[in-house]
Amino acid sequence: MSDELSPEKILQTGFAFWPAKTLLSAVELGVFTELATKPANLDELRDRHELHPRGARDFFDTLVALGFLKRDGDGVYSNTPETDSFLDKSKPSYVGGILEMANHRLYPFWADLTTALKTGEQQNESKAGQDMFGNLYSDPERLSEFLRAMSGVSRGANLQIARQFPWSDYKTFVDAGTAQGDLAVQIALANPHLNGIGFDLPPVQPIFEKYAEENGLANRLRFEAGSFFDDPLPKADVVLYGHILHDWDLEEKRHLLKVAYDAVPEGGAVVVYDSIIDNERSKNAFGLMMSLNMLIETEGGFDYTGADCEGWLRDAGFSETRVEHLVGPDSMVIGIK
Repeated sequence: MSDELSPEKILQTGFAFWPAKTLLSAVELGVFTELATKPANLDELRDRHELHPRGARDFFDTLVALGFLKRDGDGVYSNTPETDSFLDKSKPSYVGGILEMANHRLYPFWADLTTALKTGEQQNESKAGQDMFGNLYSDPERLSEFLRAMSGVSRGANLQIARQFPWSDYKTFVDAGTAQGDLAVQIALANPHLNGIGFDLPPVQPIFEKYAEENGLANRLRFEAGSFFDDPLPKADVVLYGHILHDWDLEEKRHLLKVAYDAVPEGGAVVVYDSIIDNERSKNAFGLMMSLNMLIETEGGFDYTGADCEGWLRDAGFSETRVEHLVGPDSMVIGIK
């Protein structure tokens, strides 16, 4: 083997499920939430989380080595600034909801990626004849967990859209597929002149309204129930689809953009954001893997490039389009009517 070649990246990627599952288990156990209240030594942590002595020390020290915990000279463990901020369930900045869902659902389903690649078929609850969204929306507890997860994974992009999009040009917006409503909440908090609508299926309404009220926005945000495949969208100056478009096949994507076009006035806009794949399809690995996740999770969904989406927007009738990076792997595609 040449001295210039190394298998390190291959091996690190091949065993990447080790650090992933270590972190997911720590989130599942509530390690970071507990340590946010009080740092603890090994015996205290082991007792708190009812862990067997054999693996406990290795587990917590692995979290130290991975950079998720700190350990001082007296053997006392504490959170890092990042885990204290983002993985403490008591804080509004908590993003662990999406990791909880990854642990409960996605981690086992991804074991069947090879099968999905060979068959082109979903590898989630559908294999047992169940409907993922049907199961979620029929169980209030699971639905609430899922909607919190969507807020966690979307928070950074939501904050950026609230600041980056030229909201001063508009007065109203509708967040289609609003989930818990974090996108609507962040936009309204950053732009006091705006009024917004959260549009989603009826079971979401109490969760959305509670979240809006908790953020002091019940007077400017309201919920409207409906399906964007069966009902017209509420009229507004701007329609937003946050982490929505990639769930659907091409025909359904085009439908969503057409109903958005019908909902906004001349000069109105649609904002679509996902983990947009770079046009060369060679850099945004997260966006490409998200598309593989859509293969596992949906009947026909896939992620797409900015150029793809701009073309669909123009086909829907939007005269101006542009792509703007948001944060991390997420970008937004904007269409102006």
